[in-house]
Amino acid sequence: MTLTTVLCPLDFSAASAGLVTYAAALAVAAGAELRLLHVQETPPALAGSVAEQLAAHRAVAAQAGARVSTVVLPGAAAAAIVAEARRYPADLIVIGAHGQTGLTRFLMGSTAEAVVRTAPCATLLVKPSPVDAYRQSA
Repeated sequence: MTLTTVLCPLDFSAASAGLVTYAAALAVAAGAELRLLHVQETPPALAGSVAEQLAAHRAVAAQAGARVSTVVLPGAAAAAIVAEARRYPADLIVIGAHGQTGLTRFLMGSTAEAVVRTAPCATLLVKPSPVDAYRQSA
């Protein structure tokens, strides 16, 4: 499989920085373009904050040598991620696996689980590093 496009959805949790670094390294190694995606599930009360956080993640990916683009979409996270993967089109989705509630959510995260089930392309789940997991629980 040749990778030309990698989609990396971000929720701006503590694990997002590690996820961007991982996705950028993968994109650079494959010579692929990296698209960072944030889905705004609620009305954009803090739109400036979203733009700032996305710009910071974009800078990290660019510093790693990735060709990177960004997009913010409204809607339900899983559906918007899958729709963007089709529209972009993505060869690979690199998504964080977060523990939420319930066994499936504990193992993969509810959004990640839905994306894996419905994505039109390969999906790579990336567990948070122990440091990121600690930051999320604190």
